[in-house]
Amino acid sequence: MVRTKIVGAALAALAVAGAVVLPSATASGDPEVASSRKGPLVIGHRGASGYRPEHTLASYELAARMGADYIEPDLVVTKDGKLVARHENEIGGTTDVAAHPEFAGRRTTKVIDGTPVTGWFTEDFTLAELKTLRAEERIPEVRPRNTLYDGRFQVPTLEEVIDLSRRLTRELGRDIGIYPETKHPTYFQDIGLPLEPRLVDVLTKAGLNRHGAKVYVQSFEVANLKQLKSKLRVPLVQLVNSSGAPYDFVKAGDKRTYSDLVTPEGLREIRTYAQGVGAAKDRIIPRDAAGFLREPTTLVRDAHTRGLIVHAWTFRNENTFLPADFRTSTDPAAYGNAFGEYAKFYATGLDGVFADNPDTAVEARTGR
Repeated sequence: MVRTKIVGAALAALAVAGAVVLPSATASGDPEVASSRKGPLVIGHRGASGYRPEHTLASYELAARMGADYIEPDLVVTKDGKLVARHENEIGGTTDVAAHPEFAGRRTTKVIDGTPVTGWFTEDFTLAELKTLRAEERIPEVRPRNTLYDGRFQVPTLEEVIDLSRRLTRELGRDIGIYPETKHPTYFQDIGLPLEPRLVDVLTKAGLNRHGAKVYVQSFEVANLKQLKSKLRVPLVQLVNSSGAPYDFVKAGDKRTYSDLVTPEGLREIRTYAQGVGAAKDRIIPRDAAGFLREPTTLVRDAHTRGLIVHAWTFRNENTFLPADFRTSTDPAAYGNAFGEYAKFYATGLDGVFADNPDTAVEARTGR
């Protein structure tokens, strides 16, 4: 693993000083609801993806140094069965694969979760081949400064992310947890490359498949979390999108949607196999047709009543991602009043936030 020094001693000192150490699990393995005194967890969403190309060791390291409690690798699988960190299995938008003539013939169209997608896919590459590629910024029109780092970082394996978290735990003097997401689990099961046994194996070999390990495992689907319940001893989190339905429901002909999962009945079912809900922000505070925040829903209270924690996604500093209340200009790439948004969401009592700019989330938490 290439150990790239990302920030200076001053930033490292700031991260240590500003960090709030929160336990990820009780002795029984269930997550503790963060108290208002400690504040919500800060999860580095794909690392510090507001500052470095996402899902790179550089992005994860910067997130930890900025004070994130957890770093979040999205997991997909290679042709030879290795788990790697990418937002999607299609890598045309996050690597320089298009510039490699030796891989031109692998560009293809596949149906992923019912939608045709054209590009290059991790399951068509061995790990050794993926390691010849370099990461690129996924949304350069919004984050042009991140393109400075295009071509510098490899696609990391889950083992490399774990090794990094352990090194930073020692260096920073506080536990850096990991928060992996299984991406497109039904799809990978259908092509004979299931994510779940590989994830269990990696966590077990790393000594992290145990009560009290600083690990959460999340998924937008339901069936694979139910399968993992008997295999993992770490908390599971059911992701809930702002619309649509889990793909495994769609494929099975189950008419329930994500909206059904956040009803009292749905939350009771989630509690039978998971310990938390990872909710899209507008499930907690919706926006009106003009993009302004409305009154909070009862989701946080309803989940807590049923013994579930709530982590919300995704918090970003740029105007284009902020509610209209907190945009400061018409420039989509300029920073808006992110602290105003954090204040609104922290006031709901939620237990954690996924943040592209972890330093902002930590500062908002510190200044509450």
